[in-house]
Amino acid sequence: MKKSKFTESLIVFALKQSETDVKVEETCRKMGISEATYYNWKKKYGGLGISDLRRLRQLEEENSQLKNW
Repeated sequence: MKKSKFTESLIVFALKQSETDVKVEETCRKMGISEATYYNWKKKYGGLGISDLRRLRQLEEENSQLKNW
C-alpha cells in the first residue's frame, strides 16, 4: 500500500474546512491537492476523527501485509 504524504490530522483538517464557509477549491489549492483527491478522502474518511482515521489506516496496512504473507 502506498504511503500517503498527508498525515491523518491534515486529511481531517481538509475535510473539516468544507463544514465552514471555505470553498473546496480554495482548500485544495492551499493544501496542494486535486479536487478528486479531496472527494476521494471525503468518500473514504468523511465523518471520522483523527484517532478513527489513524486506526483505519493501521487496519488497512495490517490487512495488506496479511494478504501478502
